[in-house]
Amino acid sequence: MELGGNIALINFDALEPSKLIVVKKIVGNYAKKIAEKKNFDKLQLTLKGEYAITTVFMANGDRIETEATNKNLFFALTEALNKI
Repeated sequence: MELGGNIALINFDALEPSKLIVVKKIVGNYAKKIAEKKNFDKLQLTLKGEYAITTVFMANGDRIETEATNKNLFFALTEALNKI
């Protein structure tokens, strides 16, 4: 699932629609904050198992990978994005 041209959500399709809406809002807000500081080529988030999230962030040839796991999807998402 693509959000804009440079944000990809992988394996998030199975989430309940209400959770997916919140995920999109959280990711969108973080992407906006990141874009204010520097342009980025790609932000990819992958949902693995029970709320394990990995991110791949690429900007200007740099690649940052983060991972977070939490029993709460939104806490895991926030933790993974804060590590970028």
